[in-house]
Amino acid sequence: MTTSDPQHDASKYSYNVIWSEEDQSHVGLCTEFPSLSHLESTPAEALAGITRLIFDTIEDMRRIGETIPEPLRPSLRMSRVAMVVRVSPELHRNLVALATEQQVSFNRLCCDLLALYAKRGA
Repeated sequence: MTTSDPQHDASKYSYNVIWSEEDQSHVGLCTEFPSLSHLESTPAEALAGITRLIFDTIEDMRRIGETIPEPLRPSLRMSRVAMVVRVSPELHRNLVALATEQQVSFNRLCCDLLALYAKRGA
C-alpha cells in the first residue's frame, strides 16, 4: 500500500501489534498515528488492518489538506527484535497496572525497565 507521495508511504510508518485482554483481540497500532488502532482476531490481521487504516487516513488527510505526520527516521524506530519472557501472573498484573498508571504501553514499560536495569550494570 503506497501512495503517490513516497515520503508518506503507509509502509514506512512504525507499527506494533499488542494483545488487549479487555477486548480479547489483537490490536494493531501505529506510532506516528497514536489515536488510531485496529482490532482483529490474529496478529497478522491486526497488522494488515492498521496498515490499511493508515493508508486510508493519509489519503483522507491529503484530500482535505491536513498535515500528514512524518514517518520516524529508521534510527528512531523500535527494533523489530522479539523477546519472550515468562513471568508470574502476579508480576504481569503489577506491570500492567504500572503501565496503565504511567499511560504507556506494556511493551514500552518493560523496555524502559530493562534499559534502566541494564544501565545500572546489575
